[in-house]
Amino acid sequence: MSLDTAMQNFVAQVPECLAGGYVDMSTGMLLGVKTVDSHPQEVLDLVSAATADLFQGNNVITIEKLFKQSRGIRDDGHHYFQEIVIFSDNLLHVFMRCKRFQDHVVVAVCRKSANIGMVLAKSRMMLSKVEAAF
Repeated sequence: MSLDTAMQNFVAQVPECLAGGYVDMSTGMLLGVKTVDSHPQEVLDLVSAATADLFQGNNVITIEKLFKQSRGIRDDGHHYFQEIVIFSDNLLHVFMRCKRFQDHVVVAVCRKSANIGMVLAKSRMMLSKVEAAF
């Protein structure tokens, strides 16, 4: 299955999903995107940068390093932050780090009225299918 088809299925399965994206934080690229509306290109261009800041910003890296030190875990490349949920004025944003490709993140943007539990459950179910399409 192509990444475009996987993203289309992702958006269709996640409740009240308006957009889905597949971000490669190592290159800073939005590799796949599916939206139900058109969005300005500059907004889409910022999705990758914002995602990288959320997962790989200096403070996040420092927090992860401190967690590892306090628990006596050597730095093996594992990341503590796997999912980030953001509620904006009108939307619910879910960012999920991929399991196989730790530098890849799947993004879901849903209406704020969506049931958060169902959004997370369906997003998690679809994550491996989207990741397999890469």
